[in-house]
Amino acid sequence: MTHTLAAVFDNRSDAERARTDLIGSGFNNTALSDSSADGASASAGATAAAPRDESLGDRIGNFFSNLFGDEDDERRVYEEAVHRGKAVLTVQADSEDEIERAADIVERYGPVDIDEYQNEWRASGWSGAETPRSGAQNLQGSAASQGAMQSASQQGGASAQGSMQYAAGAASQTIPVVEEALKVGKRIVQRGGLRIHQRVVSTPVSENVSLREEHVNVERHAVDRPVDPASVDAFQENTIELREMAEEAVVQKTARVVEEVVVSKDATQRQDQINETVRRTEVEVEQLGADDADADQYFRSHWTSNYAGSGGGYDDYAPAYRYGATMRSSSPDRSWDEAEPTLRSSWESSYPQSAWEKFKAAVRHGWDRVTS
Repeated sequence: MTHTLAAVFDNRSDAERARTDLIGSGFNNTALSDSSADGASASAGATAAAPRDESLGDRIGNFFSNLFGDEDDERRVYEEAVHRGKAVLTVQADSEDEIERAADIVERYGPVDIDEYQNEWRASGWSGAETPRSGAQNLQGSAASQGAMQSASQQGGASAQGSMQYAAGAASQTIPVVEEALKVGKRIVQRGGLRIHQRVVSTPVSENVSLREEHVNVERHAVDRPVDPASVDAFQENTIELREMAEEAVVQKTARVVEEVVVSKDATQRQDQINETVRRTEVEVEQLGADDADADQYFRSHWTSNYAGSGGGYDDYAPAYRYGATMRSSSPDRSWDEAEPTLRSSWESSYPQSAWEKFKAAVRHGWDRVTS
């Protein structure tokens, strides 16, 4: 099945940039339709409509008839977008996954909310097929674009989604509820340890030892006695030696083990509590009554006037408008200054991804609408 995505842009340049990005990403079946008026305009008080180029209007009608088939309402909206100077970019793909990828690319270039403009155009009156004669119409695409669009329209109608249109065959839309699951694993990391160094240290020591020394002493004594006749060797030469002996210290060193250093590791188990945040999408179904529809139209108009050019869509600001209106209804006796701290705390708790300072003015507008 061929799926077709249609996106509306305020100006042709944004649509051209989106189309170039799509082609660079492998989407070759793209087409661009727009109509821009020339510099001339009717004078003040003129009531006649500008002349219409029938062949140009037919081309616009045929283009969207091929795209949407029998879906007259959808075809009329996109024809009206072109007649009012918008640019409509279409891209085709063979699967829903590919068309979703194309939608992500297109969103980078700021397509407008076609539903919002549709309500405004219905309120102000359709311009119909009135296209200025000097307007420039462009239908650019690959060789098989018209035939592929025809087959897509035959396979199913179109389902609107914000500023883009999916020409797929489904009659209903499935909104997935996505929830993150926490899975805790383990890995080994180095937390520390010991490094042991062994080195030699020299330490001076002292020991006392007793050493014996011999000394030869010579003493002369004066005597007077006759020589003993038995000493026949009295007049013989003789040499007598007496040696002096002494003790000296002999040092020997013996290595002995005096201490042992034992290094070991002990493993312990501990329980650790992991605190983490998991995300989950929630789908809220809200019944809209007549008053809610009026309020939504009022808030859309305010968003268009104040925030449309700053980035983001109406769906980003809608919760802030409704939050302000709801909180004001529940606290009719409190002023804004009194309630703001509580409103901010509750908002940051309910919408942690949406900064209070960014949406504060929208909340205040919803608050003031109920007040007034």
